[in-house]
Amino acid sequence: MLNNPDLEKKINSELNTKVSSSKIVHETLNVSIEKDDLKEVLLFLKSNPEMKFKQLIDITAVDYPNKKNRFRMIYLLLSHEFNKRIIIDFPLNENEKVFSITSIFPSANWMEREVFDMYGIDFQDHPDLRRILTDYEFEGYPLRKDFPITGHKEVRYSEEKKKVIYEPVKLEQDYRNFDYNSPWQGTEYIKEMKKNNE
Repeated sequence: MLNNPDLEKKINSELNTKVSSSKIVHETLNVSIEKDDLKEVLLFLKSNPEMKFKQLIDITAVDYPNKKNRFRMIYLLLSHEFNKRIIIDFPLNENEKVFSITSIFPSANWMEREVFDMYGIDFQDHPDLRRILTDYEFEGYPLRKDFPITGHKEVRYSEEKKKVIYEPVKLEQDYRNFDYNSPWQGTEYIKEMKKNNE
């Protein structure tokens, strides 16, 4: 079994042209690569008998809206046999596509759909790339930092149509009177209602 420094040396020597940088943080090896080398690196890590990173734990992304490469893709792998974890990451431009790794790790199917739904990152050759957490008519990507926090539409389930529908926000006049006091003290109109009822 390789310890983390030996694992780092082995990966750097075997994949020397594919690894941009590597470091050990919190007893986990972090390896930065280029987007086009993803499949080759993952196949190497999965099939190498000294590593056996055979489980894909998660796929996620980080959004840096002010950087040239807006996103950073992150892949977390686990070797059950050697009780080791590794993080693979690479930068990604906003409109770039990432190769789907469902042929290497079938569990990546749902993870890639989640990243697509939350960040709008497209996966090339994905077998079924569609929204998984938001509604099909949903506009935008919730985990991008440019997503509006408030809007003019509300979402609800319609019993008549038997589906989720979007409609303009309707605020009753009673709810437009906001009181910003502490919730422990109660709002003024409730205090007044209590006094009138006594």
